[in-house]
This record gives sequence, C-alpha cells and structure tokens, in this order.
Amino acid sequence: MKTDYCKKIALAEKAAERITNGSTIMVGGFGGVGSPPTLLHAILEKGVSDLTIICNDAGFPDIGVGRLIVEGRVKKLITSHIGSNPVAGKLMTDGKLIVEFNPQGTLAERIRAGGNGLGGILTDVGLGNEAVEKGKQKVKIGGNSYLVETPLTADIAIIKTEKADYYGNATFNKTARNMNPLMAMAGRYTIAEAEEIVELGVLHEEEIITPGIFIQAIVQSEGVNWKWVWE
Repeated sequence: MKTDYCKKIALAEKAAERITNGSTIMVGGFGGVGSPPTLLHAILEKGVSDLTIICNDAGFPDIGVGRLIVEGRVKKLITSHIGSNPVAGKLMTDGKLIVEFNPQGTLAERIRAGGNGLGGILTDVGLGNEAVEKGKQKVKIGGNSYLVETPLTADIAIIKTEKADYYGNATFNKTARNMNPLMAMAGRYTIAEAEEIVELGVLHEEEIITPGIFIQAIVQSEGVNWKWVWE
C-alpha cells in the first residue's frame, strides 16, 4: 500500500529538474534556519543561473541562499535584508545583483497574498519614504493613506520541514517554521525537503502546519554537508 502514496517522493536532483535558467524561486529560511540545504546544493550542482530569489535574507556566504549568490547564479533578490552576507552587498554595489528590499512584515504579507490569491495588501509602512513609495500606487481609506504592495508568487518554492508524510502533510521545527508555510502556498510547484519522511497517520492532524495539497514533491534531507561548504 505504501507505494500508492509515494508519488511525491523524489531525489533532490530529480526535483531540481524543474528549475531552469531564469526561474523565480522562493526559498524558506531565516538566516539559514529553515533553509533546505540539500535542495540548494542540487540547484548549485545543476548550474542554473539568472535566477530571481525571494527569501527573507541573503543568508551567509556559505550557508542558505548565500551560496547561490556567491556563485553568481542570482540576478535579482527580493528580500528584507542582506547584512549577513557581505558578498551580496558588494555585488549590489557593483551593479551585478538587483536587490529589491521590503520591510520584513511587508515581505511576509506579500507572499501570503500571493499564496491566497489576493490582489495585494495595503500598508502604511514606508509612507513618506521616497525610495519605498517609488512606483507604488497610493490609496485612501477612511481618511488614512496606504501603499498598495503587490503579491509575490514563484515558479518554484523550496522549503524545509521537520516531518512530512507521503501525501506531503508537513510539520516544522520551532522557528524553522518562519517563511516556509507561506512560501509553500505561494509557489506554483513546491518542493519540501524533510528531515524525516513518515507513514500516513503518524502526524496528528493538529500538528500539521502545511497540508499536502500545497506540496508537490518531497525530498529526504541530507542535512548540511560541510564538505559542500568547504569545497
């Protein structure tokens, strides 16, 4: 019976076949916590480039999405900050990396809007700041002004889960939950890297954070292989 439920299980290399040059990818994680290292390594090994990455931050030079940035595979980064990765700052200054900054809450809400099919969100964060307001529509509701922030979606979302069953129902480990559940909903095709893949029925319905309907492929995590980092 188990084989009937295993259609979502894939090797990282096979799952990464959907990622091509120019893809837009959402990557879960916060400073590396909750990022999917096995999938990120598979993307590096595949050699794709000109990627648009949507992620909370730029990771570190040798951890998380930072490795893709250091290798020059990313043309645009939509994020909340890049301070933990000095390479990203240099590439941005040199005109080799386009960075679109968002307040962290705004970034999360834009992803949520994309996953829920909303036309955007209204926020007063950034009003009066010329750089933040640039190119954005303003509306007035109840006498208050708001910026219209557009929703974010992606061709592929790659997320990290603590446990996933064969249908893709997933749990997250404490703060590793961060952006992952939102991105699972906003990716047109979502790949979950799971620390542990379990039988159906092992996960209690009350502990499931992301239902399997939002996850199209599941990859067994190999964890952080420090050989990758030091190569």
